[in-house]
Amino acid sequence: MARLIMFAVLAVIILASAVFCVSTKRIMRAATALLFVLFGVAGLYFLLDYTFLGATQISIYAGGITMMYIFAIQLVSKRTLQGLSERWLGKRTFLAAIIALVGFGTVILVLLKNEVLRYTAVDGSAFANEITMKTIGDNLMTAEKYGYVLPFEFISLFLLACIIGGLVILNIKKKEESK
Repeated sequence: MARLIMFAVLAVIILASAVFCVSTKRIMRAATALLFVLFGVAGLYFLLDYTFLGATQISIYAGGITMMYIFAIQLVSKRTLQGLSERWLGKRTFLAAIIALVGFGTVILVLLKNEVLRYTAVDGSAFANEITMKTIGDNLMTAEKYGYVLPFEFISLFLLACIIGGLVILNIKKKEESK
């Protein structure tokens, strides 16, 4: 029962933070809300006793959010950050609420169609074919058909290119401002 309560609390935190993250116009608030989403997901990993994934989630993504703070401050001018005002009322808010309700309804329909609650709560048969840690480790470290080394390396190089591109844009803006 305690796990169900913790799951509900974490789910509410994740959903509220995610909605706030995509609905705010202030970049620092959005980054902070994203940080709460990522900590909530790490909490779900810890709740499932996946301590390695939880620790990885916190160390990698918390560090990533910190870097996002730095680049957000450096790349966006102060006038842009200070001039934004938030408006909650309007057509966009109602449209966002309708889209969120449609998404929530879709998730509920998929859960009911696949009888997820019956398999997990009653039978426990969802955990009968649990994948071993050795299989996960082998898949993470191989470059074969279902391996994750090549996509991970590609994403690493892509993020490095984004960081270098951000620094180039920053240098161009600084040179323009100094003239």
